[in-house]
Amino acid sequence: MPSPAAASPRVTAALDDRAFFGHPRGLGLLFLCEMWERFSYYGMRAILVLYLINGIGWSAQDASRLYGTYTGLVWLTPLIGGYLADRVLGTRRSLVIGGLTIAAGHFLLAFQTMPFFYSGLALIVIGTGFFKPNVSTMVGQMYAPGDVRRDVGFTIFYTGINTGAFIAPLICGYLAESPKYGWHYGFAAAGVGMTLGVLLFLWGRDRYLPGIGLAPSHARDSEVAAEIGELGSQSNARNAAFGAFAGVAVAVMVGSPAWSSSGLPAWILSLSGLMTLLFGIVIGGAFAVAILGTQGEERQRVYALVTVCFFVVFFWLVFEQAGSSLTIFADKDTDRTIGAGLFGMELIPTSWFQSIQPMFIILLSPVAAVFWSMLQRRKAEPSTSMKMVWGLFFGGLGFFLLIFAGRSVDAGLKVGPWFLVGAYFCHTVGELFLSPVGLSYVTKVAPAQFVSLLMGAWFLSIGAASFLGGYMAGLIETVPSRATFFSIPTATAWGAGFVMLLCVPLLRRLTRSVPDA
Repeated sequence: MPSPAAASPRVTAALDDRAFFGHPRGLGLLFLCEMWERFSYYGMRAILVLYLINGIGWSAQDASRLYGTYTGLVWLTPLIGGYLADRVLGTRRSLVIGGLTIAAGHFLLAFQTMPFFYSGLALIVIGTGFFKPNVSTMVGQMYAPGDVRRDVGFTIFYTGINTGAFIAPLICGYLAESPKYGWHYGFAAAGVGMTLGVLLFLWGRDRYLPGIGLAPSHARDSEVAAEIGELGSQSNARNAAFGAFAGVAVAVMVGSPAWSSSGLPAWILSLSGLMTLLFGIVIGGAFAVAILGTQGEERQRVYALVTVCFFVVFFWLVFEQAGSSLTIFADKDTDRTIGAGLFGMELIPTSWFQSIQPMFIILLSPVAAVFWSMLQRRKAEPSTSMKMVWGLFFGGLGFFLLIFAGRSVDAGLKVGPWFLVGAYFCHTVGELFLSPVGLSYVTKVAPAQFVSLLMGAWFLSIGAASFLGGYMAGLIETVPSRATFFSIPTATAWGAGFVMLLCVPLLRRLTRSVPDA
């Protein structure tokens, strides 16, 4: 898609605007829109596993697996939505379509029947695919190439994400867990939040985001086609098909060695098998399209993004335990007694623990922004890949602390809430090292014609991690002890961090043409 900066003087003026803490006012609008979208997502996320276990009597293992499947799909569909925005719809139209679909899904969840419940989950999955990659892409579109404000801008934007994530469990969780209201009031409140976000965007998009995110002209498509014309359309089709086939082959090999008597793999008959197959097809096909649509230095940058997305899976695998195993730990193994007086409750609502992490993000994001700016001025800022190594280290450290809490639980005791607070603090530090700079990394490194597609691939890594994380969380009922369970994510994050550290020099070579990558 062509850079919006070249469209008109009005667009140029909007990009040069510094009225929002030194950034364009459009960043403030997207900050608020994303805040309400995240309110809807995290409000529902805070109560989903609790509803399945305490509301309708599912086992922790089944609830965690559904949670992982749902969150995996939520992060899978942005790959498709990003591609459609790049090629057909434009980012601003995609935001409206996605937001309205998400809101409809949350309102369906408010009905007390399982058909509505599953339909609501499906609509949220589809709507997130249109909304999530494109709001982040629009943030990147507000900054011209080489604009040093980009990383700080994404950190500010990330504060908006976590403002919604902080408020959501407090409101949706209180309504859902309160005997006065009930689970479905919590789901409906999430829908109200998304509706507010859509209305806000419709009000301010032309005023603060003029010419940004419009439907593509496809001029760049013709240019790319001319550059790679010698490859031939048939060759491209064969190679793209081979990429998708390779993804399927990997999925089959990883999924299970068990085969049914009919010759089909037995695991494909299960939902987990279908999800594994789906991830394999999309990953193989998407990266084939991006790689085959580029040459030379641009292709090397795509390789770097593929590598980074692989490693961040391991961070999100442990991070996404917040909505599943850590919620179960808070509900069953943590002393939540507060006495009467707080809204008439004697126990802290379990869902409120999910506000701790975004609270730390809000408090620490300004510190991170100042810290990165200070290192940048001193020319001592580490590369993005090195920041991600540190993110993996802190992700593992949070679960290392919980090993000690697990030993007390194994001895028959309930533990104080400070163990969870400490773990969430470590996870927050890791998130700040990895997530906002990762969003910025994608917009800097991705070739212009595939920026939304590769932003979708970034979110796909979260989807794969969420899906796998649901199965990891299900182990909380089957491993011998809580301490043993918490050692699994600890080893996962630290092992991935060590291997990524070895890959940092390679990643820097692949992105040598991109400043500050």
